[in-house]
Amino acid sequence: MNQITLFIALLLCVIAMSNNSYGHDKPAVLEGPYLGQKPPGLTPEVFAPGFVSTEHRDGNGFFTPDMREFYFTRKNNKTKKWSLVTFKSKNNQWHESVVGPRVGRPFISPDGKIMHLGNKYMERTSNGWSEVKSLGPMFEREDWGIMRLSASAKGTYVFDDYKNNDVIRISTIKNDKRQPPKLMGSQINSGKWTAHPFISPDESFIMWDSERQSGFGESDVYISFKQQDGSWGGAINLGDKVNTDAQENGAYVTPDGKYLLFNRHGDIYWLDAKIIKMLRPKE
Repeated sequence: MNQITLFIALLLCVIAMSNNSYGHDKPAVLEGPYLGQKPPGLTPEVFAPGFVSTEHRDGNGFFTPDMREFYFTRKNNKTKKWSLVTFKSKNNQWHESVVGPRVGRPFISPDGKIMHLGNKYMERTSNGWSEVKSLGPMFEREDWGIMRLSASAKGTYVFDDYKNNDVIRISTIKNDKRQPPKLMGSQINSGKWTAHPFISPDESFIMWDSERQSGFGESDVYISFKQQDGSWGGAINLGDKVNTDAQENGAYVTPDGKYLLFNRHGDIYWLDAKIIKMLRPKE
C-alpha cells in the first residue's frame, strides 16, 4: 500500500467515525446488564451518557423487576414536549423506543404488572401496556396534585401532592381493602418542595426530596427508616455523596437492590446502594 492509498484509507476511517451519531468513543449498540454501563462505586456517575442522559432533560429512570426494560422521561429541549422512553433488552442488546407522552412521574410496581402515573396507571398486557386508567375517586381529587406515586410489595402507596403545600401521603391495605390516604409525619413533611417519594418493596425505608435549612442548597434527597414499632424514623440527609448545592430529586433503588438512581441537572445519576446501609442507624 503506497502513501497516497494509506492516507485515503485513514481519511475515510476518520470520516466514518465522525459520522457515527453516538460519537467515536461510544458503542453503536448497548449490550449487557444495566444498559452495558460499568457499575459505579459510592461516587455518583451519569447513567448511560449519550443514550439515556443526553442534551435533553432526562430523569425518573427505573428498571422492570426482571431488569430487562428501563424506562425514563425525556423533555425535548427543542420541542419542549415530554415523552416516556424505554430501552428493552433483546438478545442481550438494548433497543430504544418511545412509549408515548409522559403522564405524571411514571413508576413501576414491584411485581412489574402496573405502571403508576400519578393518580393514573397502566396495566401490563401481552403487547406492552394498556390504555391509561384512573386510580379512582380516592386519588382523582381536583384539590390534589399527585406527581409520583410509588408502591410496596404489600400494595402500600406513598405519593406527593404539590397542590397542598408539597406534602406526602400514605395509603395502606388492611383486610384486603385500600385505606384512605393519610398525611405522613413531620419527620417527612417538613421543609419546602417535599415530593417524589420512593417506598422500598419491603417497606423498610422511604426516600424523598425536600429543601431544608439544614440541607446543601436546593432540594436534597432524604431517607427515613421504618422502626420496630412500625413508625418512621427521623429524616436523614443522604449527604454530600449524593446532594450538592444543585437540585437532586426522584431517588429510586433498582429491583436487585444494588444501585441508587436520582436526578440532577437534567440527567440521571447512579451510585452503589451501599450508601443506604451506611446510613441506617445501628440498633
